[in-house]
Amino acid sequence: MPTFAILAESMVEWKRVPMFLIIFILSITGVATTNAIASKTDRFVPQDNYLLSCGASAAVPLDDGRTFRSDPDSVSFLSTPTDIKIAAKASLASASPLSPLYLTARVFSDISTYSFFISQPGRHWIRLYFSPIPESQYNLTTATFSVSTDNMVLLHDFSFIASPPTPILREYLVAVQGDNLKIVFTPKKNSVAFVNAIEVVSVPPSLIPNTTTRMGPQDQFDISNNALQVIYRLNMGGALVTSFNDTLGRTWLPDAPFLKIEAAAEAAWVPPRTIKYPDDKTITPLIAPANIYSTAQKMASANITDARFNITWEMAADPGFRYLIRLHFSDIISKTLNSLYFNVYINGMMGVSNLDLSSLTMGLAVAYYKDFIADSSSIINSTLVVQVGPSTTDSGNPNAILNGLEIMKISNEASSLDGLFSPKTSSQVSKRTLTGIGLALVVTAALAVVICCRRSHRPEWQKTNSFHSWFLPLNSSHSSFMSSCSRLSRNRFGSTRTKSGFSSIFASSAYGLGRYFTFAEIQKATKNFEEKGVIGVGGFGKVYLGSIEDGTKLAIKRGNPSSDQGMNEFLTEIQMLSKLRHRHLVSLIGCCDENNEMILVYEYMSNGPLRDHLYGDTNIKPLSWKQRLEVSIGAAKGLHYLHTGAAQGIIHRDVKTTNILLDENFVAKVADFGLSKAAPSLEQTHVSTAVKGSFGYLDPEYFRRQQLTEKSDVYSFGVVLFEVLCARPAINPALPRDQVNLAEWARSWHRKGELNKIIDPHIAGQIRPDSLEMFAEAAEKCLADYGVDRPSMGDVLWKLEFALQLQEKGDVVEGSNDGIPMKSLEMSNVDNMEKSANVIPSYVQGR
Repeated sequence: MPTFAILAESMVEWKRVPMFLIIFILSITGVATTNAIASKTDRFVPQDNYLLSCGASAAVPLDDGRTFRSDPDSVSFLSTPTDIKIAAKASLASASPLSPLYLTARVFSDISTYSFFISQPGRHWIRLYFSPIPESQYNLTTATFSVSTDNMVLLHDFSFIASPPTPILREYLVAVQGDNLKIVFTPKKNSVAFVNAIEVVSVPPSLIPNTTTRMGPQDQFDISNNALQVIYRLNMGGALVTSFNDTLGRTWLPDAPFLKIEAAAEAAWVPPRTIKYPDDKTITPLIAPANIYSTAQKMASANITDARFNITWEMAADPGFRYLIRLHFSDIISKTLNSLYFNVYINGMMGVSNLDLSSLTMGLAVAYYKDFIADSSSIINSTLVVQVGPSTTDSGNPNAILNGLEIMKISNEASSLDGLFSPKTSSQVSKRTLTGIGLALVVTAALAVVICCRRSHRPEWQKTNSFHSWFLPLNSSHSSFMSSCSRLSRNRFGSTRTKSGFSSIFASSAYGLGRYFTFAEIQKATKNFEEKGVIGVGGFGKVYLGSIEDGTKLAIKRGNPSSDQGMNEFLTEIQMLSKLRHRHLVSLIGCCDENNEMILVYEYMSNGPLRDHLYGDTNIKPLSWKQRLEVSIGAAKGLHYLHTGAAQGIIHRDVKTTNILLDENFVAKVADFGLSKAAPSLEQTHVSTAVKGSFGYLDPEYFRRQQLTEKSDVYSFGVVLFEVLCARPAINPALPRDQVNLAEWARSWHRKGELNKIIDPHIAGQIRPDSLEMFAEAAEKCLADYGVDRPSMGDVLWKLEFALQLQEKGDVVEGSNDGIPMKSLEMSNVDNMEKSANVIPSYVQGR
């Protein structure tokens, strides 16, 4: 399953702080001095403390007080058949903003092992630093390798996909039973492994308990022998906290990118010196520093009488693993004891009811934390959800807070933190695993691997087996694939065309698209591309409904080699979908590249395009008003993710009701990324490009100036909203002149206050007036003449969710709603960010 460091662009929503800025801040040398350092009595002195700068010629001191040994000092730890050390060129090193830890490396052409003597058995941190050094004789950007300990897989077929590659820090907590810890680097065949720096450090015994509460069945779960990987470590409502301010060398990131609705939360702060720790030492700054407990997110505008909503954080997660979730609390907002009661939810389940911090801590501003175990079965749509909201029994002004959050992946039955691969080999599974996942599953997997190994020139990760072939192999590299696409686009197929139209661009090193289908399988699934199975047609070719042996239905897009324009759009869609993954975006399942064909396979959306459920098909029952709100919210979430989820953002450029598809549960998913463009960077205000899109949905400012921004999608979505409300096409030339254009016509009626006269008769009696007004206001603002006057998709999403809440007024299920009408918050603490550490944690690069 996924190597999370490869998913930064598809799974983190840096909505307030741009990703490149966070990476830069974290990478520059130096740390902050704005916050007080913990006192000496709070500092932990580890029994084992190995800090190695691999490949360095001299010791490397860091500004947080730690010093990493040089390679001559650390070579005694290493057993390797070849002694390869590399370093960045002097000119590059002197100009690099990165920590010196990333400017040297050890390279391994064969299996190599670091061995560390352990004086105190128990949990130890393993921190691994990776950054390809440019202009060396080894192309480390394409290195693919695995890392394991004696009894635990840490990384399997790890490689870089970011371009340019950015430094990565992976952080693990591994239980060591004996007096020796081995870290084994295994390069893939015809590749190399490398590492820039290694930490092996004792963990305070009190930091991680042996057992904790499992969500769902309320019993205890033993994690004493499991390894952990830090996935997220967040400072709620506060700025970046680095190793300079954390006695255990940890980095805590701002939580803003993970807030589902930013406007639902408001940052709170007190001076760190006011934070108190319990006298019995059950909680100390080793659990979390005062900087974490001195900031919090609370309910915004919580002084509204009887406000009922939750603050929600959403984080991507691998559904194949359990997670340890640690919540940090300190009541820094109350004036008196026993005045704050709130609920905590984990993945929609009640974690704590009527939590009263002052009763637990016997004071205000006192540190407290609570641990939970989330089972893999509770993770829906690869998302972990943490919520806090007011207690239903609280009769005062309701509020809820959260100060800090840590999420750690727990190793699985195969003793792995990266897929079902045992520590010994990636194709063998231990007896303990047989009990956990079933003998039949393992036999199936083994047979699939044997069969796939017979396929020539196919990378190992593509040798998929039946139990995971329906998931994108996100722990594989798609950098080669992306460069192949880039080259193909530059050459405009000139050097790749064949007699049949084009040659395969899915080179053996370019797979990154999920399950591989043979052409025979595609023919069988589509009944040899039967015409009555066509469910869509575009410039790229046709889309067929297909079905495989187990009855699973698929949408199969077959590229047309005779259309350069269609193939350009086809390649764009590949580039976009290979790095995007979201519940409200249509998922790419796999591909086929035999017989000079270019075929992509998608999940089948059984309820088809949104338009058909509005006015496109008289045989389909029209959607209810509530269904239309839910569909609009889903589409808005997909677009919001496009705009904010990638490092640079993506502009869809063809938002319309035929590109919003509905699955069997009427969940809306945005489709067709053939016209999509990368959003402008911070240095740009727009992307200059030829005008493309669909009439009736086209942003007039983009049409006039050929300057594309995310607000062009917002305009198109405004048209979609009025289409949802009025159930008529965006352009209808058969109507009188003043009614041809839906956007202009609907806006004129809304301004007259008579919008109710043009809404779809099927839903006219279902809509509450306040819900209608909120919905119409969102649509109206989307259609502003100038992009600068239009809201962001996040703001539109909030208004739509509030319109749904108004529609359900008085009948909202506890724990399911998020947000109230309020102003969007400013990021007040960006300018106060602390001086950064010299590493980039996996929970920056890993989501």
